[in-house]
Amino acid sequence: MPLFWRIFLLNAAVLSAATTLLLFTPASVSTAATPAEAARVFAALAVMLLANAALLRVGLAPLARLTRTMATVDLLRPGRRLAVTGNSGIAALVRSFNTMLERLEAERATSAGRALTAQEDERRRIAQELHDEVGQSLTAVLLELKRVGDHAPEEVRAELREVQETTRNSLDEIRRIARRLRPGVLHELGLTSALRSLATEYSTRGVSVRARIEPDLPDLAEDAEPVFYRVAQEGLTNTARHARAEQVELSLRRTPGGGVELLVRDDGRGLRGAPEGAGIRGMRERALLAGAELTVGASPAGGTEVRLRLPARTPEMGVATDAEPAPLARG
Repeated sequence: MPLFWRIFLLNAAVLSAATTLLLFTPASVSTAATPAEAARVFAALAVMLLANAALLRVGLAPLARLTRTMATVDLLRPGRRLAVTGNSGIAALVRSFNTMLERLEAERATSAGRALTAQEDERRRIAQELHDEVGQSLTAVLLELKRVGDHAPEEVRAELREVQETTRNSLDEIRRIARRLRPGVLHELGLTSALRSLATEYSTRGVSVRARIEPDLPDLAEDAEPVFYRVAQEGLTNTARHARAEQVELSLRRTPGGGVELLVRDDGRGLRGAPEGAGIRGMRERALLAGAELTVGASPAGGTEVRLRLPARTPEMGVATDAEPAPLARG
């Protein structure tokens, strides 16, 4: 029944009941209503309004649930759906809303995949230019400074050595940035070696990063490994910048269901109710791309915990299932 007719019949039922009471009961109203008659009329009106409100609340309850869901739905946390209940009109509306969410989530995943692929390609291009152009130029400058320093007077050599050291540090920084933009170890040696290298890199910044990586991990798909690496990288970057932590745990393990779980946990000052920034939302986008679930919350040590869990899937979707034994991860 359409929503219009449902509401109309609810109101008609209340008014019909009031009309029946007036026709078949001794209740009456004089030309000049007495106070008692006016009180009875207003009491009957109040009863009709309350009955109408109660019936409408019951009839429109699914719409209230739909409104709450629409106000809180987040495409970065997919899978939330409304139960299809109520009359045919409201049930059709709920089904349409669920279908719309499925379409939006699929479109969001597709667009996010394209954007992240373009981002990775751009990072690869910039890293290549830094390595080939800027890196080679600075290397040539170092060689030229050394040649000039060998023929310079003694009082100038000390200053030239300082310039050489500054140039060498700049070259190392450019190489480090290029590695972060395009992690060659990930493509050459696999996720396990890349995560250990990442832990070593961040351990030199005043934070002790302990890597725990199980040896019997399922083989991840090619498009899933960069997701795990980038989430770990972003988690460690946030820890180094904001957490004021001393100890960080970076672990990668097999879940009981045959999936893979990445955990970045620190003992810092925690989130403290801070809203999610671009970094965390970027991690959620990457998790959606791999079909994984990302949770960010408080760790048992009082700091922050980033957990990325990829369930067991067919080889085409990311992780090999238990039905077909998967080879060990590279590295």
